Amino acid sequence: MNKLIVGNLVHRPLRSLISALAVAIEVIMILSIAAIMYGILNGNRTQTSGVGWDVLVHPGAASALMNTSAASADVRIADILRKMPHVQVVSPVNVKLTLGTSVENINGIDYDSYNALKPFVFVSGTPFQRPFDVIIDDLEAAKGLKVGDTMKVLNHDFRICGIVERGKGGRKYIPLTTMDQLDGNPGKASAFYLRTEDSPNFQDAVRSEILATDGMQQYSVQTIQEFLASLTPEHIPAFNIGVRVVIGIAVIIGFMAIFQSMYTAVMERTREIGILKSMGAGRLSIVSVVLRETGLLAAVGVVIGVAGTYALRAFLHVRQPTMSFQLTLDWVVRAVVIAMLGALFGALYPALKAARKDPIDALSYE
Repeated sequence: MNKLIVGNLVHRPLRSLISALAVAIEVIMILSIAAIMYGILNGNRTQTSGVGWDVLVHPGAASALMNTSAASADVRIADILRKMPHVQVVSPVNVKLTLGTSVENINGIDYDSYNALKPFVFVSGTPFQRPFDVIIDDLEAAKGLKVGDTMKVLNHDFRICGIVERGKGGRKYIPLTTMDQLDGNPGKASAFYLRTEDSPNFQDAVRSEILATDGMQQYSVQTIQEFLASLTPEHIPAFNIGVRVVIGIAVIIGFMAIFQSMYTAVMERTREIGILKSMGAGRLSIVSVVLRETGLLAAVGVVIGVAGTYALRAFLHVRQPTMSFQLTLDWVVRAVVIAMLGALFGALYPALKAARKDPIDALSYE
């Protein structure tokens, strides 16, 4: 029976290849969308935790998407925050989300205070020397950039003055005063990063002190733990919906390809099925033949799909070194299970149709 199954697939190589590729595309779609979306999310968590702050203060309601809001806080608030008990460092920042050739955050920073949160580790170059200097991280520099080069930031030319190790909040940093100048909004910040004394109890005390200060009752105050907890799929609008939609489309593609392939195969092998049934093969045996053939096709497709996804990751790493593409074993297993189940369900109706064929009618079929 195994030889019969393999023979059927080999006898129709083009259809078998197309069916396997459909399953492979399904696997690649599932893995790539999960790898990109979770990569972006987890990359933001890693970058945020690497800044070195303990408490975040910014105007308005608490949000993990503060970079989509205009800078509206007076930078002089930093002086008020520095005088509070248990506060060691206060750094005003203006984080701006830009939509150019890619989506990225530009960090307007006060270098001295931002560096005091957790020092930059320079690969080459120096801190800001001029208003239109930019510091980039080593991943951004992997695009072929070096100290002294000119690059476009916020549609203006900036000189790369330094390259630092990745993981400190972003990939590009410009002076806060320059960011405000370009915004036409001088003396403003979108948020303040605070480093407190070590005990978590001090973070709660600082929060209470800030909210008790006149004029700051409407500010949002979050600890690093609270902020990172908000960077999860459950707290990002439409994140899980987007993942499920793509997975659903991928499953439909695989399901329809297998259904069409196996339905056509059953119709073409009517006489063959009649011979098997006349030789004593029961309905379960006929169903088993079709499902095992489908399982073999799906397994080949899964192998191609997983290999193709790893190849895609390697390609993107070369072409887009700043893109976070996190391919995890957990999602590989999920994609394999989804693809295999989708393929088997796609073949179930053709298998049952084959099993219900009357052997006399099947033998007389032309």
